[in-house]
Amino acid sequence: MSTTTRTRPARERPITARRSVPDAAPGARRDVRPPRRGRSNGQWLVDGREPLNDNEALKQDGNPLGARERIIADYAAGGFGSIDPTDLHGRFRWWGLYTQRKQGIDGGRTAQLDVTELEDHYFMQRIRMDGQTLSVGQMRVIGTASNEFARGTLDITDRQNLQLHWLEIENIPELWRRLDDVGLTTVEACGDTPRGFLVSPVAGIEPEEVIDPSEAARAIHDAYLGDPEIANLPRKFKTAFTGSPTLDVLHEINDISYVGVDHPELGPGYDLWIAGALSTAPFLGRRLGAFVRPDQVGDVWWGVVRIFRDYGYRRLRNKARLKFLMAEWGPERFREVLEEEYLGFRLADGPAPRPPRGEADHLGVHLQRDGAYWIGGKPPVGRLSGDIMLGLADLAESMGSDRVRTTPLQNILLLDVPGDRIEDAVAGLRALGIEPDPGPLTRSMLACTGLEFCKFAIVETKALAARVAAELDERLADTDLERPLTVNINGCPNSCARIQTADVGLKGQIITVDGERVPGFQVHLGGSLAREGRPEAEIGRTVRGLKVPAAGLTDYIERLVRRYLTQRDDEESFAQWVHRADQEALQ
Repeated sequence: MSTTTRTRPARERPITARRSVPDAAPGARRDVRPPRRGRSNGQWLVDGREPLNDNEALKQDGNPLGARERIIADYAAGGFGSIDPTDLHGRFRWWGLYTQRKQGIDGGRTAQLDVTELEDHYFMQRIRMDGQTLSVGQMRVIGTASNEFARGTLDITDRQNLQLHWLEIENIPELWRRLDDVGLTTVEACGDTPRGFLVSPVAGIEPEEVIDPSEAARAIHDAYLGDPEIANLPRKFKTAFTGSPTLDVLHEINDISYVGVDHPELGPGYDLWIAGALSTAPFLGRRLGAFVRPDQVGDVWWGVVRIFRDYGYRRLRNKARLKFLMAEWGPERFREVLEEEYLGFRLADGPAPRPPRGEADHLGVHLQRDGAYWIGGKPPVGRLSGDIMLGLADLAESMGSDRVRTTPLQNILLLDVPGDRIEDAVAGLRALGIEPDPGPLTRSMLACTGLEFCKFAIVETKALAARVAAELDERLADTDLERPLTVNINGCPNSCARIQTADVGLKGQIITVDGERVPGFQVHLGGSLAREGRPEAEIGRTVRGLKVPAAGLTDYIERLVRRYLTQRDDEESFAQWVHRADQEALQ
């Protein structure tokens, strides 16, 4: 676990006056707490720290991070049956561990069974990336561990992390030892913590990058990861950094996002976005209008995460994300509290990011700023294996490369390929099933873990998504679909696969067709995050009453795409067409 020793930059621009409080003493803390009306929301600085539910009580009953030592010293030797249930179903998450779904339980029973009936004696283990580049040595450790401990499983998540399945508690300490030895960690990969950071996959190599965020992300990672002061947040807290002109880290749906901009007076830095999140109540992040200099990034992050800790709602889990506080406060008040209570200085006003340019999936062959090339490839729906990771390590080494990165779109980037080895690298990726030039539907298909391993899932996702994408690429080969159509498949309502921000978002559920209950999907259409040609994010449109069976998914999407291509106006995007089309056209 990383150290929590911090080096603070010198404070600048102290607060000497306040909006709406002109006679306040310089640097004084302003009491922004509103009078409490009615029931407590569990905000620590408003209502006190008395836990209002079992989850909050568990987190206050000792540091959740302390489960690591019990896993190593006790549970690995005693086996699954020796694990304290409060650790198993709570504190294990602080080390990236969840029990996985017991095989053979269909999705129709998900809501009928409790966790002890749904879970198996095996674990999913999440490995944090935080923008880290995987070396050849690290890839070999992960690939070998996958084959030895995880039945060869390995997935890229849509937050750049890696996940293993089928792990037994007896093997967790050895897995952790191997990861620690090569500088990888699982700390706070899950739980009510600062989760893994999204960092632009082309940080430091993109020729048109506004600013390289690698150092800023690493500094926060090293200073705060595993800090007990922020190990008990109301719920998860997600962070993103990019300086790429493609705006490639989903900045609108993270709790805090740093988006590279060039200030006309202060030079390169970051535009600050706060409180984006999806799930069952989607909320796009809000710009604070504040410019963050590179030397202010750590202080701002530390301030925002503590605002969430101190003022976030804790009474109800489904209201415990930062987005609900932002909905109450608004961006102006949030910035005021950040500056006055937590920073002690003002942030400069700054420009908004430029409209995105280029494809954020980074697939294909691209020139790096140093004259070498990166090659982006698509493993279908993010699915790798231990053998594929070992093969990727061998390929990178044969190219003279020691750098591979994952992306938020479940892709792989092989960096530092010499210009005269591009064809060899492309062929090598294809031989591993990692396609640099996939068809438009395979290219943009995203799927969560689904029924195969997830205890919350209602329908199967990964194999379905790969099959549907391949079928659609074949069926639509005769069309002039000009850009990839994003199709996101989620196995339950929680939106891990970001269904509300896809052209076609599919939320898994059991539906009734001809009197028979079958796996199917509720349909969301026309969502988007910022991308070239559509600079504004938008939540998708729910098509009232439309439910599509999993068996008919390819037919439905093909019909929808062909209808769009027939009915669109000149240069009208799929999302623009969806938002003006009538209900009948979307069936």
